[in-house]
Amino acid sequence: MTPTHATPTRTRDRDDLRRGALLALVTAVVSGVAIYLNAFAVKQVPDPAVYTTLKNGVAAVALLGLLAASGGGSVRALRPRQWAGLAFLGLVGGSVPFLLFFTGLAQASAPSAAFIHKTLFVWVALLAVPLLGERLGWAQIGGLGALLVALLLVAPPTGVAWGTGETLIAAATLLWAAEVIVARRLLAGIGSSVAAAGRMGFGLAILVGYLVVTGRLGSIAALDAVGWAWVLVTGLLLTAYVATWYAALRLAPASLVTSVLAGGAVVTAGLQALGSAQPLAPAGLIGYGLMLAAVAALVAVGIRGVPLAATLGRAGSLTR
Repeated sequence: MTPTHATPTRTRDRDDLRRGALLALVTAVVSGVAIYLNAFAVKQVPDPAVYTTLKNGVAAVALLGLLAASGGGSVRALRPRQWAGLAFLGLVGGSVPFLLFFTGLAQASAPSAAFIHKTLFVWVALLAVPLLGERLGWAQIGGLGALLVALLLVAPPTGVAWGTGETLIAAATLLWAAEVIVARRLLAGIGSSVAAAGRMGFGLAILVGYLVVTGRLGSIAALDAVGWAWVLVTGLLLTAYVATWYAALRLAPASLVTSVLAGGAVVTAGLQALGSAQPLAPAGLIGYGLMLAAVAALVAVGIRGVPLAATLGRAGSLTR
């Protein structure tokens, strides 16, 4: 038998998938830390709209500054359709869902909010198949199912009620899912640094406009040094999150990247356990263990499958 060798294209795609999965893991860690710290930060800036605007503002300035420092030549080459795509990312990713989520969080029960938001990977997987042409084999479906079971164990929907708050959180989650799909298509034709800066830059403009319309802009002046310190820390974490998240989406399928992101819940739970000096409940330990196993399995199967070239080719239709 003549030995077979991977083609250069397939090897390159596999390398891209590995880098994308690694970047998604970094994003998951950053997300887990950010969620833990946000619980403290929101107490220093009680108005969620003001807090979101300031935190996102730090990220927008940082990402735009990094883009400018790199020369920003690719920005001048953007076509009108791509500019429209960036503005759309700012609307459905960098502004409106944040307002919906934090407003809903003030009204919804904690179990409801936790469960609804963590289903993001489910909606992305359902949208990625028809809209991005991503293929899910039985192994991927099994991994996603295991991830869902893990979610039920760590955030059981016990006591979940449905009201205005839950509706707002669900709407925010669906908007973030739509953002992932649009970003994945847009990233086929532009750099991740441009997309990340555009998402946060346009999003900041919308958030500032919202504060002006609602008469809350003046409350920023009342923020003390401690509040500004928390805004800076969480804003820089958001910078790292968006930069690595978009870089991962450019290299790997949306369903894979979003599934890996779900593993950030393990980081948050570990920090909470350390902070409270209380061990996790047995169901939680099993759930988080299953979550890590499911993420590892999905990454392994995704890298082995390597249907990336066809997926990127179809995704590029938005940019032409």
